[in-house]
Amino acid sequence: MHSTAASDHPRQPKRLRLPVIVGSLLLGVVVTGGAAKLARMSYVPTGLDYATTRTSDAGLFRATYTPSVMPIPVNKMHSWTLHLETPDGKLVEDAKISVDGDMPQHGHGLPTRPVANVYLGRGDYLVEGLKFQMGGWWVMDFKVTAQGKTDTVHFNMMLEK
Repeated sequence: MHSTAASDHPRQPKRLRLPVIVGSLLLGVVVTGGAAKLARMSYVPTGLDYATTRTSDAGLFRATYTPSVMPIPVNKMHSWTLHLETPDGKLVEDAKISVDGDMPQHGHGLPTRPVANVYLGRGDYLVEGLKFQMGGWWVMDFKVTAQGKTDTVHFNMMLEK
């Protein structure tokens, strides 16, 4: 049998140890950061309100959305009807509405730019160009300007994957 003494193996020079240490630390950061991102992407707050009727942030408007297709589809264009009224039930006519949506967990928005440019009458607005590219938790925001006032209403949705 051959015995190997510690002196038979040269020690790694100090100048090579530093890159190995730095590389190991960077790998640890990447792995930890990736794990944190995965945790964030799977986190959905408890107690979210998924109601299709919501009051705007400052209480100026009450909005209800009705999708043209149920369940709300993934990867298919569709439209909604957005009904707007005041808290006391008066119809909101001739409103200007901007539409935005995003997935808080993923940090991205819709793949389309929906618009609500068609007033259907009786407080109803046609929201066209909606498409959700994946299932999961979405937040839809409608910024409403009517009667000289602006407010935003938010809807939480959980789409099937």
